[in-house]
Amino acid sequence: MTILQERTQTAGETANPPMRRNASITPYLFLLPYFVLFAGFMLLPAIYGLWISLHDWDYLLPGKPFVGLDNYQALFDPASAVFDFFWQSMQATGIFTVASVPLLLVVPLAVALLINRKFPGRTFFRAVYFAPYVLGVAVIGVLWRFLLDPNLGAVNALLGTTTPWTTDLPWAWISLVGVTVWWTLGFNAVIYLAGLQDIPRELYEAARIDGGGKWAEFRHVTLPGLRPVLLFVVINTVLNSANMFGQAYLITQGAPGVETRTAIMYIAQTGLRDFKMGSAAAMSYLLTLALLLISLIIFRLFRTKD
Repeated sequence: MTILQERTQTAGETANPPMRRNASITPYLFLLPYFVLFAGFMLLPAIYGLWISLHDWDYLLPGKPFVGLDNYQALFDPASAVFDFFWQSMQATGIFTVASVPLLLVVPLAVALLINRKFPGRTFFRAVYFAPYVLGVAVIGVLWRFLLDPNLGAVNALLGTTTPWTTDLPWAWISLVGVTVWWTLGFNAVIYLAGLQDIPRELYEAARIDGGGKWAEFRHVTLPGLRPVLLFVVINTVLNSANMFGQAYLITQGAPGVETRTAIMYIAQTGLRDFKMGSAAAMSYLLTLALLLISLIIFRLFRTKD
């Protein structure tokens, strides 16, 4: 009997290590499809784009001479052909981001606080606020292009004015920001709403017992409870606003002149219309670096101590 037990114990000890090794490999096998897709559609294109930015790259021509950092240097050389246009597009991107981000942080929060309350038809209003977000940018752009047309648009017809919503400043910016806020506030509102529902009700009850009013509850309970959600919403909103393309391309077409032509819009025109893929790639990486620095600053501002 003792010999049988020893053999069984020995067999178990020899069988366990392979099982442990298989168990350690299993999570990576489940992650393998994601790694393949990430490498194929994100990592390799990013590396290839960096390689393109070091060349005078015209994909219609067989010769693509290596130019090193010349494409990057041209972006900082006032005498180059792309300097003024690129930094004007970066300025347009900054104007849109600064104008739209505060509204996309405050208005959805107000909507979330409203629809978080219990009242008849609450589910219906939640769907109404989120509904525009499910539409594609092409639908939104074409729709508002006709509605805001200075001559035949329904907005001017209803207001009885001739406001140049898409052809003059500051109306073009007001149109782009207004349309974007109307279109995307539902997404941020849903994120805020999920965060609000995770805040324990006991904290609000304790605030009321301490004699705090609505403002005190919002300042000392709601905002601290939403801190992780706010970090996600702020970064996501800043990145989306800085990468705005479809609204300007479809609604204002960069007008008046090129005042509302954003960086992504100019990069697309440089690479796909002017066939200067190397210069466009350099612009893309410079924009990426700027957004990375902004994201790091936002992370630092939201960093909390244990």
